[in-house]
Amino acid sequence: MGFPLSEERVVVLVIGGGGREHAICYALNRSPSCDAVFCAPGNSGISNSGDATCISALDISDSSAVIAFCHKWGVGLVVVGPEAPLVAGLANDLVKAGIPTFGPSSEAAALEGSKDFMKRLCDKYGIPTAKYQTFRDPSAAKAYIKKQAYEAVDSMLVRSIFGSAGCCVVIEEYLEGEEASFFAIVDGENAIPLESAQDHKRVGDGDTGPNTGGMGAYSPAPVLTKELQSVIMESIIFPTVKGMAEEGCKFIGVLYAGLMIEKKSGLPKLIEYNVRFGDPECQVLMVRLESDLAQVLLAACRGELRGVSVEWSADSAMVVVMASKGYPGNYEKGTVIQNLEEADGNGNFIATGGRVLGVTAKGKDLEEARDRAYRAVEQIKWPGGFYRRDIGWRALSQKQSTKEARDR
Repeated sequence: MGFPLSEERVVVLVIGGGGREHAICYALNRSPSCDAVFCAPGNSGISNSGDATCISALDISDSSAVIAFCHKWGVGLVVVGPEAPLVAGLANDLVKAGIPTFGPSSEAAALEGSKDFMKRLCDKYGIPTAKYQTFRDPSAAKAYIKKQAYEAVDSMLVRSIFGSAGCCVVIEEYLEGEEASFFAIVDGENAIPLESAQDHKRVGDGDTGPNTGGMGAYSPAPVLTKELQSVIMESIIFPTVKGMAEEGCKFIGVLYAGLMIEKKSGLPKLIEYNVRFGDPECQVLMVRLESDLAQVLLAACRGELRGVSVEWSADSAMVVVMASKGYPGNYEKGTVIQNLEEADGNGNFIATGGRVLGVTAKGKDLEEARDRAYRAVEQIKWPGGFYRRDIGWRALSQKQSTKEARDR
C-alpha cells in the first residue's frame, strides 16, 4: 500500500503543443490539487477543451522568459513534454532557478539523444539489449555486417545524408518478437511503473509500410503481463536509474522504454529509450489515470517517489491518429478539417502537420474503446487525411484466439 500524497495546491505549466501535452493537461485539470494549468505554446484543441490556458506567445526556447512567466504566475511545477527543450537544457535552467521541473537535464536526456550513450550504459550496467557495435570507420562497419546494408553505411558515413547526426552508426542484432512500450516515472533514485500501453509505428494496416511517430495506441497491452512488468523493472528500469545516478546525471522524468519481447525467450530486451511520455501512448494512459498527476510529478521532482502508488481505471482506452495524406513522406499542408464538434470540440481546423489529430476513447474493454474511437473518427470530415483501421489488432486477435480455444 502506498503512502498518501500531500494535498498542497499547485499551479502547473506544461511545455509543448501536441496531443501528448493535451493529454497531460487533461489529467492535470482533473487533479484535485491543481489550481490552474497553463500550456505553452499549446494548441487550439487544448484551448477549446478548457483543459488549460494556452500561452502561445511564450518562447519556450528562451529559458529566462519561461522562468519570468513562472515567477509572475506562481507556477509551482513545470512539466516538459517534447525532447527538444530538454536537450536544450530548459530543465537545467528551471531547476537552477528553484522551480520544480518534471523532465531530465540535458545530460540525462542523452539517453534518447544518443543511441551510442544508451548502448554503452546497457553494456556497463548489464541491461539486456540487442548485441551491437559502434563505428566511425566505414570499412570496419562493413566488415562487421559482412555484405549486408552496404548502401545504408555509405549513405551515412560516406555521403553524410544525415549530416553530423549520422557520423556515428550503431549496428545491432535483429530481434524477432513483439514490440511494447513501457513507462516509468523516475525521481533520480526510485522508479514506479505506469500502466502498460502498445503503439502502432507502421503507417499501414497490418503493420505495413514505413515507420511513423505512431498511428494509434491502446492500454492495457496484454503482451505486458504483470510478471513481465516486474522483470522489466528489475532487469531494465532499476539498473538504468542506478547507472544514470552513478554516471553523475541522475534521471528525473519519464523513462519510456521501447522494448522487444523476444519470440524465442519471451524475455524483454531494450531497443531504445525516450526521455518523455510517448505520443500517442500518453493519451491512453492519461485517460485511465485516476491519481492526482500533479502530486505524483511533484513527488518525482523532490525525490520522494518511494512508497507512492498510482491508481488506474479498470477500463481500456484506445487512440486513433489521423494524419495528412502522404505522411510520413511529403504531405500537403493547409487542408481543412470539419465536423470536429461532432467528435469532440468545435469549428473548422487547418491541418499544418503530419500527425494532426488523436481521437481517444475509453470503454469497459478494448472492443468498446475501439468502437467508440472509430465512431468518433468517422464523424470527422477531412478529405486530406487518413487513419489506420486496425488499431489494437494484436490484442483483439489474441483475445479472439483465446476465446476460440476455450470454446473448443
